[in-house]
Amino acid sequence: MTGERDRRAGTSPIPSVSALIRSKPGAASACSIPIVTRRLFVFDEPDRFVAGAVGQPGSRAFFLQALQGRAVVTVGLEKTQVGALAQRIGELLVAIGEAPQGIKSPAGKNELAEPMVELFRVGLLALGWDPDSASVTVEARPIEEDGEYPEVPDDDPDGPDLLRVRMSAAEAGRFATAAAALVQAGRPACPFCGEPLDPAGHFCVRMDGHPN
Repeated sequence: MTGERDRRAGTSPIPSVSALIRSKPGAASACSIPIVTRRLFVFDEPDRFVAGAVGQPGSRAFFLQALQGRAVVTVGLEKTQVGALAQRIGELLVAIGEAPQGIKSPAGKNELAEPMVELFRVGLLALGWDPDSASVTVEARPIEEDGEYPEVPDDDPDGPDLLRVRMSAAEAGRFATAAAALVQAGRPACPFCGEPLDPAGHFCVRMDGHPN
């Protein structure tokens, strides 16, 4: 999760913050459909931008969703990517002196809207800060099978699909707070070894492999 990004759309590199969040190797589906026409989903101050999850703790599927009016765009990603994005946004806001003060995540903040159709699986997340508009930009790109994510201009018809969301520092703080709470709301930890507990229990190393 290293690199520098994003110089597009007027954004500037983030000081002392790792701006790239990649999916884990092997996360791409074994079956894929080549992109024929590039799709750019650009949201400027959307009505909602959330990280949400579907399923029970231990088997949840995670998503990013942007909503503006009747337009809804949903992309899938890993739990670790959600946590890393929340952390990077928090680090960015601290670095630029816009750290949120006492933000609370309102009830229902992580609820996903319908229709919920996963448009692509995220391979790369990029984070940027535009000092002129005092806004945070989040970009999501699909998984590339070769693991390479070169810079691609918006007008390149052969480039990958892209979700770009621009929001104020305050809204970015609210997003990060809610996303971090979502990640932490998973499986409870085993009181003996600290590993996550599955609904049916787990084999605890501190109990010589006996179920707990």
